[in-house]
Amino acid sequence: MRPSSKKDDNRMELFRERLENILDRNHELYRLAGLIDWDAFDREFGAFYAAQKGRPGIPIRLMVGLAYLGHAYGLSDEAVVAKWVENPYWQYFCGETYFQHRLSMDSSSMSRWRKRIGEEGCEKILTETLQAGLRSGAVKDSSLKRINVDTTVQPKAIRYPTDSRSYNRCRERLVRLAGKHNIPLRQSYARLGTKALRKAASYAHARQFKRAKKEIRRLKTYLGRVYRDILRKIMPDPDLHAEFHEELELTERMLAQQKQDKNKLYSIHAPEVECIAKGKIHKKYEFGVKVSVATTSRDNFVVGMQALPGNPFDGHTLAGALEQVERVTGVVPERCYVDRGYRGHGVESSSVFISGQRRGVTPTIKKELRRRSAVEPVIGHMKEDGKLGRNWLKGSIGDKINALLCGAGHNIRIILRKLRDLLSFFLLLFLLRKMLGVNVPEWHRKRLVFCA
Repeated sequence: MRPSSKKDDNRMELFRERLENILDRNHELYRLAGLIDWDAFDREFGAFYAAQKGRPGIPIRLMVGLAYLGHAYGLSDEAVVAKWVENPYWQYFCGETYFQHRLSMDSSSMSRWRKRIGEEGCEKILTETLQAGLRSGAVKDSSLKRINVDTTVQPKAIRYPTDSRSYNRCRERLVRLAGKHNIPLRQSYARLGTKALRKAASYAHARQFKRAKKEIRRLKTYLGRVYRDILRKIMPDPDLHAEFHEELELTERMLAQQKQDKNKLYSIHAPEVECIAKGKIHKKYEFGVKVSVATTSRDNFVVGMQALPGNPFDGHTLAGALEQVERVTGVVPERCYVDRGYRGHGVESSSVFISGQRRGVTPTIKKELRRRSAVEPVIGHMKEDGKLGRNWLKGSIGDKINALLCGAGHNIRIILRKLRDLLSFFLLLFLLRKMLGVNVPEWHRKRLVFCA
């Protein structure tokens, strides 16, 4: 059922004080709550709920607020739910009227809610951070016409893939599934598989690669025997074959792949993971998905985030990135600044300038072109302060959702910093003028009213 809204809850309680009366109204989270159009989310996401069926859903503002806070502070679903109970500013930001001592939801509700709204809903969440940035002054309208675009890798939450571990893990999953359906196996290789995995790691560490390869071949043999044993016993039963279909398909893919093959299987629980070469000494390869990042050239505000499965060429991703920027901002970028990996992009809707370009570069464009590298620290902040450095969400849709929410979290951090700095600057100016006996101009009074 569609959740009810708490915006009209003006009832007073005798022994409890409203949050708005006990909180500091100059706090950045308190003021940010007034800059976001929460009703827009009710209109946008209300269509995802049934009208009269089931129990009432969790308030949409609460779910959106938790998503903002989790990605702004780089917290997991469990951590953000636990901290929400302790922090009255977080509760006010999420729409509560009175302080709550417990949250009547589980952290798993956030996973189901993200699946409900999907990629389009997360793009709406990113769009609203841009509108809040315009209202707060953290980004200007003129900045939306100059953007920087770059790509990075969003690593998946997997261990570094090795053949020995992949073979053993695949065998363990098959044995567990066979036990769940009461299928007797000739041999599970639970003891021998663990022993071979340990030997393979020890030999590789000692640089005895011939012995390590021998143990890896043994692990592959164990996996093949378990696979064929299960296949023989489930073939007469179509229902069992349907239950084992996904695991058997992954096993076949694992057994068939060779060293020189492309589109390898690097993780059993996340088969969508790709190996992306970075060309850097400290980290030659990363395992995840390529992500396109678009930011404003002046304010470093994220205006576009796209997960790009298939590891496409950077130049082929620019047209899609500019289309998303136009959807989010409502403005067609006049100038786009990219690195040399975008040569051959074929974009004609905007003027695209590549690093190192000489022809047609005016002094203004040359100055803005030097600002292209500012997108690199933005990516670094989203990986260190946000959740772009390790994606825990499942599947390809999880890659897309996490990328968009990471961009929204970065924008929230910029707005909060702007509100803190703005308040500090104008309060200091006000105090200095009072001490010196100088009248405060009218425009300063208006800014002070906004800060308060």
